[in-house]
Amino acid sequence: MKLVERMKAAARADVKRIVLPEGDEPRTVKAAVILKDEGIAEPILLTKALIEAPSNAARLASYAATLYELRKAKGLTEEKAAALAADPMYYGMLAVKAGEADGLVSGAIHSTGDMLRPALQVIRTAPGMKLVSSSFLVECPNRSVGEEGLLVLADGVVNPCPTAEELAHIAVATAETARKLCGVEEPRVAMLSFSTKGSAEHALVEKVREATAIAKGLAPALLIDGELQLDAALVPEVGALKAPGSPVAGRANVLVFPDLQSGNIGYKIAQRLGGASCFAVLQGLARPCNDLSRGCSVEDIVNTVAATALQAR
Repeated sequence: MKLVERMKAAARADVKRIVLPEGDEPRTVKAAVILKDEGIAEPILLTKALIEAPSNAARLASYAATLYELRKAKGLTEEKAAALAADPMYYGMLAVKAGEADGLVSGAIHSTGDMLRPALQVIRTAPGMKLVSSSFLVECPNRSVGEEGLLVLADGVVNPCPTAEELAHIAVATAETARKLCGVEEPRVAMLSFSTKGSAEHALVEKVREATAIAKGLAPALLIDGELQLDAALVPEVGALKAPGSPVAGRANVLVFPDLQSGNIGYKIAQRLGGASCFAVLQGLARPCNDLSRGCSVEDIVNTVAATALQAR
């Protein structure tokens, strides 16, 4: 069974309420029907008219008050809070914050920034997490790599040039994504570089080494190693040659790229040249919220809602 089908089956076993703030968008409406009919999630379609309906006045006022309390130290006025709370994106985030929804999926007609801004203002990061990042769930035709062809890659969407500390937090979060969404019992995290265990010296390599050390301190039980080149991370023979004794080399199932450029290029090479199936989720938020491409299909929306439902468990 493919990863997406496994996620849908797991979502059906514990149905979650997922907000779709783009409630007037045709693909989103079609996806909501599928989600409901197939029992994958309980979709909450938001429209401006629904939010501003007289029957919803008390909830809207409560959400506006919550937003004001969250942002008044940043200069947000009560009037501006009321206006923002009536926006479907903010309203949806506030519903998740209040526990009246379990997660949110957006992006068919909004940019990543349009979604991330209210997510960071309202949902905020999870305890102990320094930042929000992304990971790509990648299913490769070559089943000899990763976890029978399954790899989790980070970060290909959010952080252009993470510091060593940020890279460490991305690594820990991505290992958790591998566990929670992909059912990987033992994440094995490779911190990627153009060097393996001192084969090259450069400030960029040193950052990856430092990030590896920090990540080990954050999650001592996690199997993590670096710096490793991609072949040393994935190919057993190369891993044994370049990094003998490593608990990760040659058998990594989680790949952490040193920056956004390499992460984005890496997943697209896997997708376009390697024929891999790829889709992204966000990680590090206190409650699950995920972004879509504006070129997404109905199927993409359904799949992302299924992933979001699993994150909410």
